[in-house]
Amino acid sequence: MRYMPHPSHAARMSTDELRAHFLVEGLFRPGEIRLEMIDLDRVAVGGVVPTAAPLRLDAPAAFAAASFTERRELGILNIGATGTVTVGATTHRLEPRDLLYVGRGSDAIALASDRAATPARFYLVSYPAHAAHPTELARSSDASATELGTMERANQRRLVKYVHGDGAASAQLVMGVTTLREGSVWNTMPAHTHQRRTEVYLYFGLAPDSVVFHMMGEPGETRHLVVRDGDVVVSPGWSIHAGCGTTAYSFCWAMGGENQDFADMQALDLTTLR
Repeated sequence: MRYMPHPSHAARMSTDELRAHFLVEGLFRPGEIRLEMIDLDRVAVGGVVPTAAPLRLDAPAAFAAASFTERRELGILNIGATGTVTVGATTHRLEPRDLLYVGRGSDAIALASDRAATPARFYLVSYPAHAAHPTELARSSDASATELGTMERANQRRLVKYVHGDGAASAQLVMGVTTLREGSVWNTMPAHTHQRRTEVYLYFGLAPDSVVFHMMGEPGETRHLVVRDGDVVVSPGWSIHAGCGTTAYSFCWAMGGENQDFADMQALDLTTLR
């Protein structure tokens, strides 16, 4: 279990301490399922990289449940090569950037890659669920997309929503992917906070020699984390969340909390940031 510190504590943390609390590394390892539990809204994040054999997703002891989705919902985003996710008796094929929403109370879940040499990389985000919704495959090509930003501000990007009010239905999960256009490096600027929701960021599509400087902290006490491909940042409601990369990149944003209103945020005047 990873515990979130109070904002006044976070303002006094060293680089290593900030990374230990807010940064999740090493989720994607060939042939393994890796999960991380976080006390903030009891969100669980994970990485699954099947190789020669399918991997079965069982409930960890922290869930105190008979199955992974007994009392939870789950979003599964494929950021690797083509693979499959079997839920009960139904197998879903996920191309790169497709997402499968798995509702509460679903049957056994197994994940597989089409080719062991070029495996799928499944990113998992799970929140507790108060209601059951149908399992639904959301394809990247069919999802709701919006173009944001400008080249002049180096933040031109494509935002794709998968799990949201007009897409795959969920109890509290909201999930999508933003991709920076070539020549753009800034995401989520102007910065904002979400007082009623947790947000987790997965950064991907980065070359080994590229990084993103993820901005976090209270607006008057900002800090940063240097993140690399496959890293996840946990963002409490009191923290801003923005980033600037050495190249263009993608990130998966996922939220859970009191509502599913995508626009429920507290915008900040950039002149107040410190």
